[in-house]
Amino acid sequence: MTILPRPFDAEPLDPVSHEAKHVQLRESLRRYLETYGEPGTAIPSERQLSEYFGVARMTVRQAIDALVAEEVLERIVGLGTFVARSKMDLHMKMTSYTEEMIRRGMVPDARVLAFEQQGASPLVARELQIDIGQPVVRFRRQLLADGEPMSVDENFIPAHRVVGILDDPPPTSLYNVLSEKYGLVMEWGEDTIEATAASPSIARLLNVELNAPLLRIQRHAYVARSMIDYSVSYYRADRYKLWVPLQRPGVRTPRAYSSKRLG
Repeated sequence: MTILPRPFDAEPLDPVSHEAKHVQLRESLRRYLETYGEPGTAIPSERQLSEYFGVARMTVRQAIDALVAEEVLERIVGLGTFVARSKMDLHMKMTSYTEEMIRRGMVPDARVLAFEQQGASPLVARELQIDIGQPVVRFRRQLLADGEPMSVDENFIPAHRVVGILDDPPPTSLYNVLSEKYGLVMEWGEDTIEATAASPSIARLLNVELNAPLLRIQRHAYVARSMIDYSVSYYRADRYKLWVPLQRPGVRTPRAYSSKRLG
């Protein structure tokens, strides 16, 4: 575990200031973290900070709580408090994971876990609105950015809509192949987003602790009125936050929004 440079030399509090001590402490820590706080770095304990600044632990806790609320710091149960990693917005629109990571200046990559044809299970058949046992193409991947696991995606597509797709290597961008080879341009979709906890298998793939918080996004994607893709994605909650723009009915906005998954 990486710890902030020692000796710890954040600015001391001003004893004659009229500003509350927890506010002074918060700002002193903020300035120190801007200089030394690499993402994922552990900060000193509350006891150590209390002794260093000569304040009560409750004052330290107030300052840290404020920085956690601002996502400057993050607490990990059982481990401590760390400089927060920046979270990427999950802005809901129809783009591929590859496109989204390139837009953010990151290097996308994927590890294929399954690329096969199988009969639709009762769950998949219900979600795709097809018969149980009807052939579907299953495409499951571990998605990475700059070498770090970001999500685990599993897509199911009716096999008759993508004849021959298994004859080629697994696509690096599924939506691009669907569009360019099969003329299936995803026009709209419906996402169901919920919080969940990492199962043993998902935790291993995402390099997180068992039961770590995740975002689970279930998607139905359509071309016209035909459902083409049913997918389930698990995103690391420590790397993503949702951004959902809202507007009143009938009010025109300066940008057009649609529905999306980064996958």
